[in-house]
Amino acid sequence: MPKIPCFQVDAFTNQPFRGNPAAVVLLEEEAPADWMQKVAAEMNLSETSFVWPKSNGFGLRWFTPTIEVDLCGHATLAAAHILWETGRLEKSETIPFHTKSGLLPIVQRENRIVLDFPVSLIEPTAPPPGLLAALSLEPRYVGKTRFDLLIEVDAEETVRTLRPDFAKLVQVNTRGIMVTCRANDPDYDFISRFFAPAAGINEDPVTGSAHCALGPYWQQRLGKEHLRAFQTSSRGGEVSVHCLGDRVHLSGQAVTTWQGEWLIYPR
Repeated sequence: MPKIPCFQVDAFTNQPFRGNPAAVVLLEEEAPADWMQKVAAEMNLSETSFVWPKSNGFGLRWFTPTIEVDLCGHATLAAAHILWETGRLEKSETIPFHTKSGLLPIVQRENRIVLDFPVSLIEPTAPPPGLLAALSLEPRYVGKTRFDLLIEVDAEETVRTLRPDFAKLVQVNTRGIMVTCRANDPDYDFISRFFAPAAGINEDPVTGSAHCALGPYWQQRLGKEHLRAFQTSSRGGEVSVHCLGDRVHLSGQAVTTWQGEWLIYPR
């Protein structure tokens, strides 16, 4: 049987051991979902992406160690990085990824990978039961998207020093929770952290899909189409955000940290 190439990539960073690590598995054709879920559990990273060729681009699916997700930014960036880095496509070529969130065209501009993602619309909401107790904070704003909750707080120190009670937070009915505020550092417009214990990830290092909501949210408040964001996890990572109506362009860099081969084949 053919060997199945696998890579690990640190996304939204230009340094190894920073940003958000994702696995990229290159398939010859789409594999059964239960096999992909088992591989993702074995990798035990926040996301594993599975890529296979199609007549009009590439198929792409994303799995956490416990569930499949409909949209993931850093694992998409990692997958595009590997297709270009391994010479499967020229760096001048656009990558059309066909996903559960529709067609995602990915391009490379200079030394950055640009993801063209759909906006995640936000609407105000009352805090779900148990949310504020699990986070031990007082919000300035609470909103929801089709995936997650968004919480704005008063100060950067609140975001950076937050220590959620994950045993309580996992009981909140949502994929994930974004906590955000304006940045003190003049190099950035806003900062955030992202918690997703219900998806098997207590804290995600850098969450591209969250910026599909964070970008438009801060665009409205700051009056800027181009924004620079920093996700202040222990690893940390930078995301450039360009808001374009119902689309958001997220850009960043990536570093391959290792590669290998899967010897357990889809069945």
